[in-house]
Amino acid sequence: MKYCFLLLFAIAAGCGEQQQSAPLEFRTDGTLSFLRPDGSIIRSIAIEIAEDKQSRERGLMDRRQMTLQEGMLFLFPAPDSLSFWMANTPIPLDIFFVASDSSIVNIARGTTPLSREFIRSTDLAQFVVEVRGGFSDRFGIDSTATVRWSRTE
Repeated sequence: MKYCFLLLFAIAAGCGEQQQSAPLEFRTDGTLSFLRPDGSIIRSIAIEIAEDKQSRERGLMDRRQMTLQEGMLFLFPAPDSLSFWMANTPIPLDIFFVASDSSIVNIARGTTPLSREFIRSTDLAQFVVEVRGGFSDRFGIDSTATVRWSRTE
């Protein structure tokens, strides 16, 4: 009987549940700006940076909210054909695939939440920026824009 009680207590307390490997709250690691061809700023946002394999795989999964002033920047070691999906991501996103020279390769607008369909870069990309769905249309950002980012000190 004592062991049954302990087992029920452990289950009720959440033992055996998988721990979250990344925080669900937004963490500001830096700032990213979308720039017009003349270099003027279209829009700047706070970014959380995903630069290791684990944080890139986790991305924005399980995030239930994100403002238009927030985004995630994924850093990859070299240009590659990149693909993302929306599994376990319950909010629509705009996904910018960015080349090593900071030019936007392509934009996946208004991605489908929780979809397992792959979203791919149309050319080699080294960076990816994810923002709230509708961001690119709202601020008029297209493939003529570039990005510039910096870390918070």
